[in-house]
Amino acid sequence: MEGSNISIGHLGIVAGAFDTLGIAGVIDRAIPKTRQHHLTHGDTVKAMVLNGLGFVERRLYLYPEFFSDIAVDRLLGDGVTIDHLNDDVLGRTLDAIAAYGPTELFNEIVAECLLASDYGTHCLHVDTTTFSVSGEYDANFDSRDMTITYGHPKDGRWDLKQFVLGMATDQHGIPLFLQTFSGNESDKKTLLTIITQLTENLQHPGKVYHIADAAFYTAENLATLGTHTFWISRVPATLNEVKELVAADLPLQPCADDRYQYAEHTSAYAGIPQKWVVYHSAPMQEQQEKTFEKRLENDKKKAETSLRKLGAREFACEPDARIAAGKWLQEHPQFRFSSLDIRTTTRKKTKKRGRPKADEPVETVYTVSAEIEYNPRVVAEKRQKLGRFVLATNDLELSPDELLANYKEQGAVERGFRFLKDPSFRVAEIFLKKPSRIQALAMIMVLCLFVYAMTEFQLRRNLQETGETVTGQTKKQTQKPTLKWMFFRFRGVRELRFRAEEAVTVIVTNMTQELWKILRLLGKEYENYYL
Repeated sequence: MEGSNISIGHLGIVAGAFDTLGIAGVIDRAIPKTRQHHLTHGDTVKAMVLNGLGFVERRLYLYPEFFSDIAVDRLLGDGVTIDHLNDDVLGRTLDAIAAYGPTELFNEIVAECLLASDYGTHCLHVDTTTFSVSGEYDANFDSRDMTITYGHPKDGRWDLKQFVLGMATDQHGIPLFLQTFSGNESDKKTLLTIITQLTENLQHPGKVYHIADAAFYTAENLATLGTHTFWISRVPATLNEVKELVAADLPLQPCADDRYQYAEHTSAYAGIPQKWVVYHSAPMQEQQEKTFEKRLENDKKKAETSLRKLGAREFACEPDARIAAGKWLQEHPQFRFSSLDIRTTTRKKTKKRGRPKADEPVETVYTVSAEIEYNPRVVAEKRQKLGRFVLATNDLELSPDELLANYKEQGAVERGFRFLKDPSFRVAEIFLKKPSRIQALAMIMVLCLFVYAMTEFQLRRNLQETGETVTGQTKKQTQKPTLKWMFFRFRGVRELRFRAEEAVTVIVTNMTQELWKILRLLGKEYENYYL
């Protein structure tokens, strides 16, 4: 009797999601396969997404090795073998995606697989991150508006070249748009580009808000978008108008969330009528209080060092010394002199040793001797600023509570970036040499997030609609499990296949009632991979 024992794990869920969304069909219509190849580009992308969400800490580009212990024909279709999954197939599909346009292909997937459903796109959260790469890259070789080069790395790897990935997600964390940029591209430009592209490509009957961090908020960007594209942004704290607002004694009103208070303000920055709201966050103040005293101590040490340098200077007259002391105070406004003395010293004009003789010419120099302490008024003003920030929108009808709630969901896109860089998935490790293939792989990375986020949203929604629960990571029942934990629950599911004479018996092992419940909640397409 012959047999095999191979893994299915959670990959049946990934395959079921890929099929339910109809992603392969969109890809194959956009990029038809050539006759001589067994797998379509849609099949290959499905294999790459299975690899990317494999949860086995293997790099995505090594996907042939990944399938050595996987039920390939169950997940990818009858007749598909490991021999069909090789580097040539991978490279051919990446080249086809690059030639078609990774952004354009992802837009088509989103348009067909998401926007026709009831997931909604009320808020679009926009942000960028960087991915470091190794090796040499010719700036003029095989590039589609992207250069692998040095820039400002968000992972601290100043020694490596990089590219920038821009992404927009909805309020559920589902990615709706991606675009790659050169490694030295500024966030101020990339965020505007993404919002502009979103406005052109994503049509929605209702009011849509484009939400970005303070890097977006520039006079040029606001003027470009005008008044018809609605946006929400944090206003940079470096603007003088913001500094004055944050320091002002404002009559704050309570928010619906009792941790926050607010005061409304109107602005016409960049010639755009907009609403500014100053918020005070109790949790933020508590967090900032912990470092405030330490910063005061460090500031005083630096100020005392600067004061010693002032004390070492010599002045020709007492007024010059007092002017220098006054200038020092202007440069250090949070301090005041607890004592100030202008000292005089008489010395020989020549540098000879000893006391000056009676007829020897001498000169008098003046030095500053001072002690400092904190200016209590200035420190109180600084303390009052703790926990305050300013949000802005060009929708004058948006209430402060709605503005705050919408902006706080900006974490959705940041969670997406953390997902892409999660070492347990490793979809973000780049070991390709052609910039065009890196752009294509970036699309596959975001597609992995798209499949993951859509599946998690669907499971949570179905749990809430049915009133059922599943066991969460803390062993408590929940209606909001993470899909990563659900994946972990399926880790022991395997396919046993026996051949006795002419009969073949296939058994799926280690399935439990709760695992079947999860599949039932997701749908028949998911269950079929485990039957």
